[in-house]
Amino acid sequence: MLSASELADRLARNAEAVCRRYLSAGRRIGNYWIVGDVANSKGRSLYVHLTGLRAGKWTDAATGQHGNLLDLIRETCGLVDFRDVADEARHFLSLPQPVPVALREDDDIGSTPANRPAAEQARRLFRMSQPLAGTLADRYLRQRGILHASAHASLRFHPCCFYRDLLTGSRTSYPALIAAVTDAAGAITGVHRTWLDKDGDGKAKVEDPRRALGHLLGNAVRFGFPVDGSVPILAAGEGLESMLSLFQVMPGMPMAAALTVNHLTAFVPPPGCQRLYIAADADAAGRHGIEGLSRRAQAFGILPLVIASELGDFNEDLRRLGPDRLTASLRQQLAPPDAMAFLRA
Repeated sequence: MLSASELADRLARNAEAVCRRYLSAGRRIGNYWIVGDVANSKGRSLYVHLTGLRAGKWTDAATGQHGNLLDLIRETCGLVDFRDVADEARHFLSLPQPVPVALREDDDIGSTPANRPAAEQARRLFRMSQPLAGTLADRYLRQRGILHASAHASLRFHPCCFYRDLLTGSRTSYPALIAAVTDAAGAITGVHRTWLDKDGDGKAKVEDPRRALGHLLGNAVRFGFPVDGSVPILAAGEGLESMLSLFQVMPGMPMAAALTVNHLTAFVPPPGCQRLYIAADADAAGRHGIEGLSRRAQAFGILPLVIASELGDFNEDLRRLGPDRLTASLRQQLAPPDAMAFLRA
């Protein structure tokens, strides 16, 4: 009779098959299975690691729930007694298991060998991109109220970036906004891509117009950081456009966009940081990210302070309420010396 840990290990070796059976409303994206929640709802809040040392581990960013695949079977099947959970797991493991299809999120720049490390692919894609000024990506951001994005060295434009449909494996290409993800030393560890409509009508009409590549954990897209990376005060948040919107009205404050709630929780503040403003999106997952990063900041001896948007996020505030209203709202939330130092008059 297999123990609980042995059952969990066996399930983890078949993590994708477990997800396809018990979380059929989700789908594979890269090395994760993404779904709405343990009730098998459609969405993107719950993610399951499919490979590596954390294979089989899952987290729901909206609720904070987490566990292994035994816990997942218990939740999805509504079981209470461990004996019933173990019986269901043993039954699943007795079934013929399909060989998982390798859906690669690796060859997005055309000629990249499949075994090239993701961080190297990301650096190569960034090198192949061009300066942002005057491009379709620059115009896209201006339409979003972000007027000075071309001043950021971390943002570039690729006119023909491959997009892979993770369900069918088919590839097409679209112009894309490329953002460099960097570590505390400024080294590029990944990129974030926003595929754009070729006719200038916002984002490309694909299922996932935003996608990251490379090593994101602890890192971020950064704006306004000094060369040595040491800053006493900065703001960190989830979305790229949300943080660019904040920079629009606080151009002197360094900013970091972690790109997802889970990566925001894991963001590593730079050396010398004393105050960390956490930009809050107005949803449950955003609150989870705030709590996680607040605990991390406090562990480093950094004072965490939350700044909240009035609408869904700061880009929505900038576009719908205008820069003056956004500035006034931030003036009420920043520490007075920071409001004086960083907000536009």
